[in-house]
Amino acid sequence: MNVYKKNSRNLFAAVIFFWFAQYVYIPFQTPYLTGIGTSAGMVGMIIGAYGISQMLLRLPVGVLADCRNRHKRFIIIGGLSSGIASIFRIIMQNGTGFFIANLFSGLASAMWISFMVLYMSFYPSEQQKATCQLVVANNLGMLAGFVTSTLFYQKLGMPVICMFSVIAGICCAFTACGLKKTEYHKSCNPDGSAAIPGNMLCVCLNRRLLFFAVLALVQQGVQMSTTMSFTTQIIKNLGADTIILGLSCIIYMLSAVIWAKFASTKACSVLSSKNWIFLVFCTTAGYCILIPMSTSIPVICLLQILPGMATGILFSFLTAEAMKSIPAEKKSTAMGCFQAIYAFGMTVFPIICGKIAGAFSMTAAYLFLAVICVIAAVGSRCFRQE
Repeated sequence: MNVYKKNSRNLFAAVIFFWFAQYVYIPFQTPYLTGIGTSAGMVGMIIGAYGISQMLLRLPVGVLADCRNRHKRFIIIGGLSSGIASIFRIIMQNGTGFFIANLFSGLASAMWISFMVLYMSFYPSEQQKATCQLVVANNLGMLAGFVTSTLFYQKLGMPVICMFSVIAGICCAFTACGLKKTEYHKSCNPDGSAAIPGNMLCVCLNRRLLFFAVLALVQQGVQMSTTMSFTTQIIKNLGADTIILGLSCIIYMLSAVIWAKFASTKACSVLSSKNWIFLVFCTTAGYCILIPMSTSIPVICLLQILPGMATGILFSFLTAEAMKSIPAEKKSTAMGCFQAIYAFGMTVFPIICGKIAGAFSMTAAYLFLAVICVIAAVGSRCFRQE
């Protein structure tokens, strides 16, 4: 039991280092690239490289993790890849460098599967609690990254911010090296033979897994289109400076941490997961309606609490619900499928919103997202729990 507790703490710390490394530069990536003369089309390719590489790699990584059962190695690779990505940002301070870096960042995020599956294996009878704790660690790392870049970007510049990312990636890998070997599940068939990739892929046809993965696609797609991109642009157009831009991201991440922590408490269990999913999708739709209508920077910053709720509560519940009834020996493959599907939303939704905003207006783009959230909310009510 002590070994499991130590592993849990080490992995929790590794998750914080990992997401710090992955997100410390994010609030100022687009302004930096634009400032050095990178074209809008190239910026789009750079951002898309992160999501595309995840879509391509997450399912194969999941299958390989199940067949080989070497989660520790995948976690170390993820930490080192996040650091290597920022080395490219430091050495090649141009669009090409950031494009290559984002491919490595996508590779690193593909390893998130092993972080989640291994951590959840420490809590076999408390999967919801484990998922919520992971989301807390995830958001703490991102929050720490946003605070760091907000405080130091103007004074130190992007290369130093990226050096923080390199150091955090190394710390993640080093912390993961401290994970002690325990009796994790062995990936094998019922007759005891070795697991075959083709057999593992059958889990991707699980109806429950696919349904909640699509809902996660909506949640992640809306988050990437609003909080991580266009909402920041709206605030900037209203005259916000660098500090305010960073502060809006910090409010969002702090909200996500608080709500994720709340999701693991008994107070949250007053409502069923089905009711929480419906409620939070509705509040996210409200956020998408209110943001383009707001002309006050403080009001928009305050509204950032709502997507924080979606990240903290909604994503936690969607992940836990998707993994229910999945056999232990196939969880990495299932998680790979789940993450590959929502990575598609992270890539496609911003592109769609950008085209709608260009053809019509930013308000139209946000209303589109609101409608999608309402559809997801209604769909969550209609789904029959198994």
